[in-house]
Amino acid sequence: MSKLLHARSRQDEPTLPYDRPDALMGVVLATALNPATDAHPERRKDREQAIVDLCQTAHFRPEGLTGPFILHISVQGHSGLVFDVRNEEDMPLYAHVIALSPFGRLIKDYALMIDSFEAAMEEGNRTKVQAIDMGRRAVHDEAADLLIERLNGKIAMDRPTARRLFTLMCLLTQRG
Repeated sequence: MSKLLHARSRQDEPTLPYDRPDALMGVVLATALNPATDAHPERRKDREQAIVDLCQTAHFRPEGLTGPFILHISVQGHSGLVFDVRNEEDMPLYAHVIALSPFGRLIKDYALMIDSFEAAMEEGNRTKVQAIDMGRRAVHDEAADLLIERLNGKIAMDRPTARRLFTLMCLLTQRG
């Protein structure tokens, strides 16, 4: 089990103010990432970029709570994604589990697109890369809308935040 954390730290990073009630000041992935999957530079880059973006621009607010928050994300067994929301001192405030099964097709599609994207990049096929990237964005959008729907009334977020959380969800559920 490893914990991957990014907190806003650089002064020159464009960020939303910490005093916003829906700000994320840190994201922790509690997972045993598959070494083969995690070793791939593109997937590491996607994970790191999603976390940085969440810490800089996320709109994430559990019902009835005021942030900023630190979000711990983990997979529970093979069936649930845990959103463990904590305060600035990393003390638990709220936890919510959502079923992964409604996202199964989207996660598989996204993984296939990532593999195809990486192969097209290695080939240097720019046209194919662009086409795959358009498909990847469509899957991201569909998954983001589903995530927002599944968390409705529990955790409010905007579409860009949901897209980044879906990226992390995919990486957390990869079995290698």
